[in-house]
Amino acid sequence: MKKLLLPFMLLLVLIISACGQKEAATDQPENTEPKEETPEFITYESETGPIEVPADPQRVILLSGFTGNVIDLGVNVVGVDVWSKNNPTFAEELKDVEEVSDENLEKIIELEPDLIIGLSNIKNVDKLSEIAPTVTYTWGKVDYLTQHIEIGKLLNKEQEAKAWVEDFQARAAAAGDEIRAKIGEDATVSVIESFGKDLYVFGDNWARGTEIVYQAMKLKMPEKVKEMALETGYYTLSAEVLPEYAGDYIILSKYSDADTAYQETESYKNIPAVKNNRVFEMNGQGASFSDPVTLENQLAFIQESFLNN
Repeated sequence: MKKLLLPFMLLLVLIISACGQKEAATDQPENTEPKEETPEFITYESETGPIEVPADPQRVILLSGFTGNVIDLGVNVVGVDVWSKNNPTFAEELKDVEEVSDENLEKIIELEPDLIIGLSNIKNVDKLSEIAPTVTYTWGKVDYLTQHIEIGKLLNKEQEAKAWVEDFQARAAAAGDEIRAKIGEDATVSVIESFGKDLYVFGDNWARGTEIVYQAMKLKMPEKVKEMALETGYYTLSAEVLPEYAGDYIILSKYSDADTAYQETESYKNIPAVKNNRVFEMNGQGASFSDPVTLENQLAFIQESFLNN
């Protein structure tokens, strides 16, 4: 009897062991390979050298513009400079955002930023760097589209930035083709600003829609403007000589508190663009920015003004 029982018990042990192994196997996850962890920081190659910045910044402070670049890339902003805060273009996005400056370190500390962005001429860079990684850019060192891609790299969103640039260039170029077909290839456009008691005319890279009009759309600049403003970026005018700089069309960036007495003079009223209703007035407040949010608004304004005039 014992001889018969022993093989039976051995068989039972083998069955139980096999079931246990099967259960253990089914408890194992299908993919046992370790998941790649998202890095907490990335190295950004800034103008001043490599710097460790958050891979996914959550609380950004902007001390010298670039606000629309960061907003466009969907990154949270907790503090901005006075010009950004007062810019109507960003009114909705910045309604709960604090106004800060490079000298108000206490407020910046209170906001607990994980990244600070500014121009290379801001003050207290060393002290700001102790609060959070601080990256600065030299204004005008790169063009407006490359600047957006640089901000994209900094925020770990380079592909998103590049995608917007490519799409914007294509849409602006197509709109330019349509506008030139309507107004003529040789028609000229001046971009003028009325600020305080002063008048300015601009070259092709000084915001106010100049990058769109001259670079992207390839509309023509009057020779006098080219002579005086193309290299320097802008040129200060008197009302008396304004007719010399007026193109066949004028984009007039006008601040709400500007002195507009010149618009009542016969000299101004006799400018062909004025007489032919070819002066398109744009809100000066915020026009000095050249970020994606501003550029999208300006592109829509320029298309509407030229094509529906």
